[in-house]
Amino acid sequence: MLLRGRRPSWQGWRRWRRGRPFWGGLAAIAAGAWICVLPLAPLKIMLQQGVAGIPSVLMGVVMIVLGLTAWFAPQQRTLAGVLTTLIATAALVLSNLGGFLIGTLLGILGGGLIFAWQPYSAPRAPYATPRSPHAPNATEAAAPTASRDPIPARDATPDPTPPTPHHDSQGVQP
Repeated sequence: MLLRGRRPSWQGWRRWRRGRPFWGGLAAIAAGAWICVLPLAPLKIMLQQGVAGIPSVLMGVVMIVLGLTAWFAPQQRTLAGVLTTLIATAALVLSNLGGFLIGTLLGILGGGLIFAWQPYSAPRAPYATPRSPHAPNATEAAAPTASRDPIPARDATPDPTPPTPHHDSQGVQP
């Protein structure tokens, strides 16, 4: 049963999710977790062991933090997206082929989605329709004015200033 004046929780979730680069952050968190977990796997699965596994864990943790930053501080999405992509690319070399390529590909995808996300803006007002009280009447519509024309017409008169000796009208130097 819904209470009056309260939105269902899924609508609040949807509004929260659409107000930030959610899918890019989720991909960055998944990539970071994948890169971070592989060095902790058994020796049969791992390619590197010991001190060489520390950069993998650190890169994975940083990618998880960047994914969470995209969720909880969407105004920092540009920096988070670029750093996520760079770290995912560096993980290709420094961390078991970037989590056997899965972590690198997820990280590049997540970083791109974070970087490309734009906040929702209200739609622009549509152009006036004939039924609108603000629409021009038939005589105004037939004779366009310079104030309503978005691109001013070019003047057909030639330029009154003569060309200087260094000016070439064809764009080619003598």
